Amino acid sequence: MHCQHSCPPPRSQQMGTLTIRNVDESLETKLRQRAAEQGVSVEQQVRDVLADSVKAPRRRESILADLQKLGVRPKEPFDLKKISDEMWDESLR
Repeated sequence: MHCQHSCPPPRSQQMGTLTIRNVDESLETKLRQRAAEQGVSVEQQVRDVLADSVKAPRRRESILADLQKLGVRPKEPFDLKKISDEMWDESLR
């Protein structure tokens, strides 16, 4: 409920303003095209893109943890040359 005087809106309803300079022309063109496809203004399209970018889920673990899981030591020694030679021979058949 708004005050009947010249009170500012509650903090939760206030909007900030961003000015973005030096936007590449091709990016601006793509934003305009996407906005037209969505039937919204370029301003609204940019707001939507920004909102979506900060809502994206963050990785719980770093990519390093994923890579370390892949780097498990083999249980027994192996001859990498022999394996690559076999793969090469197989591809020639």
